[in-house]
Amino acid sequence: MVKIYGIKNCDTMKKAMTWLNDHGVAYDFIDYKKAGADAEVLRAAIAQHGWDNVINRRGTTWRQLPDAVKAQMDDEAAMSAAMENPSLVKRPLLINDAHITLGFKPEIYAAFFGKA
Repeated sequence: MVKIYGIKNCDTMKKAMTWLNDHGVAYDFIDYKKAGADAEVLRAAIAQHGWDNVINRRGTTWRQLPDAVKAQMDDEAAMSAAMENPSLVKRPLLINDAHITLGFKPEIYAAFFGKA
């Protein structure tokens, strides 16, 4: 089963879930605001994509981190920061089997799911 992690009110999440619905892809939605971050999922995402791709460095949550924390960021620091504040994680984080994709672009989802 496909799992999609994010925040319900995020516009990018809404676009991703609309795409999944429109293309008949069944999924479980995990809301970071309600469930928090899943350490196992974050570790897998960081292992596949690197912390610098998993952590959204363009968002307000990143900008609010102290400069000293940002300067020392690595895999473990990213894990810790994301567990404390899941809003740091790029949305959506989508898992299909063991494959993880970050963010949403229709063409990437189409290739990921083999849908036109």
